[in-house]
Amino acid sequence: MTEPAKISEKDEEDLRGVEGGNSTYLDDHGPPPQKVLPFPSQVVYNRVGKCGSRTVVLLLRILSEKHGFNLVTSDIHNKTRLTKNEQMELIKNISTAEQPYLFTRHVHFLNFSRFGGDQPVYINIIRDPVNRFLSNYFFRRFGDWRGEQNHMIRTPSMRQEERYLDINVCILENYPECSNPRLFYIIPYFCGQHPRCREPGEWALERAKLNVNENFLLVGILEELEDVLLLLERFLPHYFKDVLSIYKNPEHRKLGNLTVTVKKTVPSPEAIQILYQRMRYEYEFYYYVKEQFHLLKRKFGLKSHIRKPRPRPEFFIPSPLETEEPMDDEEDDEKWLEDIYKR
Repeated sequence: MTEPAKISEKDEEDLRGVEGGNSTYLDDHGPPPQKVLPFPSQVVYNRVGKCGSRTVVLLLRILSEKHGFNLVTSDIHNKTRLTKNEQMELIKNISTAEQPYLFTRHVHFLNFSRFGGDQPVYINIIRDPVNRFLSNYFFRRFGDWRGEQNHMIRTPSMRQEERYLDINVCILENYPECSNPRLFYIIPYFCGQHPRCREPGEWALERAKLNVNENFLLVGILEELEDVLLLLERFLPHYFKDVLSIYKNPEHRKLGNLTVTVKKTVPSPEAIQILYQRMRYEYEFYYYVKEQFHLLKRKFGLKSHIRKPRPRPEFFIPSPLETEEPMDDEEDDEKWLEDIYKR
């Protein structure tokens, strides 16, 4: 008669563990696999005001639901310049967000590595500086078609004489709103938080260019938004896959009709020329970014809308209101995005 096989002490302990219900997931399967993150897994869109960012944020809300990335927004819309402590706190909050994330807010460039954080990939969009200024000037006074239809008054605290201030008077008589430093608006978003970034001049311009080259994956041009979206889809597919088809959807495009700034008027050629002189650094930066964007388009086989090189800025007067406005940006209206997204 065959004797039953003897069980070792170790096997006996293992059996008792199983019978007693002591087996764990780790015993049976080993450690769970780590979450595979896309590269890059940290993206910041420090959106420039009045450069179509409401369009992009609305698209991002749809895309984050579709692709499962973490869209991190902010309740602070009008504070672009931060103290050192505010920078540290914001960078800490962004860096601890669940990855992959895309953080978006109106804020001047933040140097994460300065405070010991991992530097994220930056993206942004700019537009013709005069067009951006005019869009902001009239939007502050009269809002867009949504407000017009609902008889809403934009900026209720604004005095009537200021609301109806003729744009030519504002420019030609050098009102603060139509002169520097308030016209020096786009460059600080790329220059950063240093106080000199808010002073119109070569220092801020060159630092902004350097940051574009070293920290921004893409800076697009609003006038060529579809190409911007196409490149974003190619460079950041985990975030922007299918963005162009969503943007071209008739239901989405219909929303843009309600957000175009109303009651715009074109300043006189003399006023436009003065504006250009006051914004010469902004134009130098705009044309630098535009050239870089067109080089990138050619590299990926996209044709630029402008086939012949235009004259350098000092030899032409910018043509206002030529920029297509897919949806005007509004710096303090995140609730509108929430309402649209819930439909």
